Amino acid sequence: MWRTLKSAGAAVLRDGVYLLPQRQKHQQLFDGLAQEIEISKGSAYVLLFDTEDAGQFSGMFNRSEAYALLLLELQPIKELSVSSLQEATRQLRKLRKNFTAIAAIDFFPGEAQAQAQQAIQDLELQLNRQLSPNEPHERTGQITQLEINLYRSRLWATRQRPWVDRLASAWLIQRFIDSDARFIWLVAPEDCPADALGFDFDGASFTHINGKVTFEVLLESFGLNNPGLDRLGALVHFLDVGGAQPSEASGLEQILWGLRNSISDDDQLISSANSVFDALFAAFSEKETP
Repeated sequence: MWRTLKSAGAAVLRDGVYLLPQRQKHQQLFDGLAQEIEISKGSAYVLLFDTEDAGQFSGMFNRSEAYALLLLELQPIKELSVSSLQEATRQLRKLRKNFTAIAAIDFFPGEAQAQAQQAIQDLELQLNRQLSPNEPHERTGQITQLEINLYRSRLWATRQRPWVDRLASAWLIQRFIDSDARFIWLVAPEDCPADALGFDFDGASFTHINGKVTFEVLLESFGLNNPGLDRLGALVHFLDVGGAQPSEASGLEQILWGLRNSISDDDQLISSANSVFDALFAAFSEKETP
């Protein structure tokens, strides 16, 4: 009981008396625990305390100290990135998971949460840029709706040695946009031919816009509304720029690490990665089937 209450973020008013903000999930938690206690021949009461002054209790849920400890863990990860980028990335993913757990019970978020989130996101972007040079900068603007039939049998171009967003975008292009797509791999973005459709670099036809990564921009541009693709988009978004961590993120990242480190030919790399995304999409689509 105590572990359940602690993981839910309950404050302790006194021994045996626990407090949570009035929310449906908290009501269900307390009601469920009360039933378990009564089944065990104990006594439990769930009481609603109505007050307009939540401030008198909000301090009991202050998570500033937990966020401060997370910030202390960032510096060793920065130092580790110099010698082992993969291990630094793994450690940062773990730290992001810890942050998400703390934020879930931070019922009165403030500056401490915002500071920790920004620091983690900044380091995620730094590691991604080390792993993937010339990573595009986000821009703002309208995402134009496009006619998919005008994008058949085209030449598509992106930076060489593709990583998550480019690998997933190449898969999306081949499977849902242009089944006859041809790809060229650029040493530098400025090498992109005039007749090629560029993606995932500054100045490309498809790149990061309004907080969306290239994969998500392609989805919106071509009106690809599909729950399985949306779940893949959330995975790609997290692994490319951070944010909320899907449960499959760590496994996908390790698989793509292995492929990228063992396959030097980019055409072969996307061919192998396509099989991974095919399997994920099939699994996600099956889960969505009633």
